[in-house]
Amino acid sequence: MKICHVVYAFYETDTRVRMYAEALAERGDHVDVIALQKQGQADHEVIHGVNIYRIQSRRVNERSKATFLYRLLKFFVKSTAFLTRSTLNGNGPYDLIHVHSVPDFEVFAALIPKIKGSKIILDIHDIVPEFYTSKFDVSQDSFIFKGLMFAEKTSTAFADHVIIANHLWEKIITERSVRKEKCSTFLNYPVSTFFRDYPRTRMDNKVRMIYPGSLNMHQGVDIAVKAFDLIKAKAPEAELFIYGDGPARDALWKLVADLNLEARVFLRDFQPLEEIIPIIADSDIGIVPKRAESFGDMAFSTKIFEFMALNVPVIASKTTIDNYYFNDSVVKFFEPGSPESLAAAMLELIEDRQQRIILARNAAEFIKANSWSIKKEDYLHLADKLTGSN
Repeated sequence: MKICHVVYAFYETDTRVRMYAEALAERGDHVDVIALQKQGQADHEVIHGVNIYRIQSRRVNERSKATFLYRLLKFFVKSTAFLTRSTLNGNGPYDLIHVHSVPDFEVFAALIPKIKGSKIILDIHDIVPEFYTSKFDVSQDSFIFKGLMFAEKTSTAFADHVIIANHLWEKIITERSVRKEKCSTFLNYPVSTFFRDYPRTRMDNKVRMIYPGSLNMHQGVDIAVKAFDLIKAKAPEAELFIYGDGPARDALWKLVADLNLEARVFLRDFQPLEEIIPIIADSDIGIVPKRAESFGDMAFSTKIFEFMALNVPVIASKTTIDNYYFNDSVVKFFEPGSPESLAAAMLELIEDRQQRIILARNAAEFIKANSWSIKKEDYLHLADKLTGSN
């Protein structure tokens, strides 16, 4: 089959898109991906058999609604042109186009291919109305929120199938926008090709805590910094590494400096998947400090699965979504939004190495039943069913 994934993100750091695309390429399908470009990257590159076409550069620094929307619309226009050209160039349309949201309306970039016979999947990574209100502090009674709800309904209607990133969001979306029979749920499963048992290389006596990911307010990384400040005197062996980029980065720099933590809290650039994985595996504790707001409370954290797959014990905010999937035997929970509660959890795991070992061992068993190696057959079957290939 000839398949295209479209995503307003950086392919090399988006594990969700990579798990789909590389599973298809592995079995012999022709797979193209339309994605964003970081400075210095080639316009076209082949990664593990997948053709990556980077059609637009981006820095994740949007602070205004206008800038955010402008960049989305620009990508929409460019991806529409790419898909239209590839459909009308004489080689025929893609059999399947898998469009990843945010935004939902990106699915309409596949209008001409759909007319020409392509089947369309809309993959909702984040529910856009709630994501937007969280990012820009917009009321759910606003005209913008209602417009995003309309976009969700029309986008899911346009798609031949809808994939949703967790079961709580599936419940919300199927109650308000699309019938359940048209939907599937796929979590952000860790891919065993990348996430496996890496040997430890550090030989120091430090206890290294790590947060790798986007730096948005709802991720709560500032809470982790404040919590670290509370335990710094009691745990002199502890250090916190933050790898990521996003609109909250400058505020985090200032917070670290204001608390005089520069020698113990380290803010590093976002790293590609292949480079960040051994860094995570060489850490002692993974931190997932999300706020329990409307969006963050129900956004499934890929990082928890990734930490588990790398045998790194996890401290996580007890949000509704994470409490739905996990329990205290596999995750050390703390109260969302509370630096004091997170500090107590940090100190407990720093001081109790045996508890860290038990959490990691239990999580390893949990991840065996929730890995992409098991779930990918469901996705491949879906792709074949939609295109009539089975």
